[in-house]
Amino acid sequence: MQTPFNSETIAALSTPPGVSAIGVIRLSGNRAAEICEKIFQGKKLSAQLSHTLHHGWISDGDKKIDEVVVGIFRAPHSYTGEDVVEISCHGSPYILQRITNLLVEKGARLAKPGEFTLRAFLNGKLDLSQAEAVADLISSNSEASLRAAMQQMRGGFSKEIKELRQQLVDFAALVELELDFSEEDVEFANRKQLKELVSHLTSHVSRLIESFQLGNVIKHGVNVVIAGRPNAGKSTLLNLLLNEERAIVSEIPGTTRDTIEEVLNINGVLFRLIDTAGIREAQDAIEKLGVEKTFEKIRQSGILVYVFDAASMSREDVLADIEKLRHGEAPLILVGNKIDLLKDDSYHSKFNLNGSAVFISSKEGSNIQQIKKALVSKVSEENFQQEDTVVTNVRHHEALLRSKLALEDVLKGLDSKISGELLALDIRRALEELGTIIGEVTNEDVLDSIFSRFCIGK
Repeated sequence: MQTPFNSETIAALSTPPGVSAIGVIRLSGNRAAEICEKIFQGKKLSAQLSHTLHHGWISDGDKKIDEVVVGIFRAPHSYTGEDVVEISCHGSPYILQRITNLLVEKGARLAKPGEFTLRAFLNGKLDLSQAEAVADLISSNSEASLRAAMQQMRGGFSKEIKELRQQLVDFAALVELELDFSEEDVEFANRKQLKELVSHLTSHVSRLIESFQLGNVIKHGVNVVIAGRPNAGKSTLLNLLLNEERAIVSEIPGTTRDTIEEVLNINGVLFRLIDTAGIREAQDAIEKLGVEKTFEKIRQSGILVYVFDAASMSREDVLADIEKLRHGEAPLILVGNKIDLLKDDSYHSKFNLNGSAVFISSKEGSNIQQIKKALVSKVSEENFQQEDTVVTNVRHHEALLRSKLALEDVLKGLDSKISGELLALDIRRALEELGTIIGEVTNEDVLDSIFSRFCIGK
């Protein structure tokens, strides 16, 4: 993506394409008002004050196209930092396309994906991490992901990175100064204080890196695999959690041959529920593939929900299944089903699972809320409420990992008493990696990669 020039005015539809009550077409550039004025019947737009709205008509010559409201936002007090005009018209695809074509005929250029936000970044309205948060905000699909994107867009993450970087910059300047006096063999940077600072920064960066696991959950949801033996009630449980008949339920064992995936939002957290084929000796080649896929999904799970038949299985059967299914460190939720077939509540003592199981009747729909509470507790609901910075962006995570390695090299260098010149190289690496997160150090390829993923009009 080429860096935009102020001489170019760009235009694009900023609302989703398709039929709607209202559509908004945005222009940005120093000719925004002038170009729009050529097709607007109403007040002279170029003479109007910033942050004002104006009623009128969009016309192609003598032919009126639509009745509109035009918003004027003057530089630098606009989203992009340039003059911005927003045309609110009726959401007919034909009208939207007709107006966009007229703007291009009068001198505007169609915007590329993310070009409005790119201009906001280049004009200093947003740093790079804030600009990326705009895309996250647009795609947020839960309360948790919305909060994370809003915190980043408000600059919480940027502020933290800038503070970390500035602390290191101050010492880096002293180390660099030593290089100018290398023949005098003097030290301007106190090595003990530098080590304490770098140790503190390494610890802080490590915390941000660790938060990425939670960030991934916030942004993409948690993979929840529902597994167990055939006819344990896995598909019925999926239907109850979703409150719809999503999976086919049958008394015939092995009905589920492939995985079924659906998304469930509980208290602002997304859970990707995956119903799997029952675990048993497969009766045919297709069922065998289904069982193999079940184990593959279990290996990829964030939470494993093991459903067992509390009416017919023994404690030993359950423990054997858990041993077979358990993989890695994914949290496990035990669900004992079919308690409606039992005469009393002796199943609690029968299975003696340290109170960790939820006992339900999928037939009667009892205790389903307990499972939802258990799901939320496994991803630590309190983490979604705190104001601490949570890293949700893969690019930021990778840059933090590289900066941590550089900081660790600085610590090793201090312990080995290496020369100031080599020490300065490692400090520069750490500064550069932290700088790439907020855009203080970047290149055109990085910008192209980031903003090309935005929607056109943003």
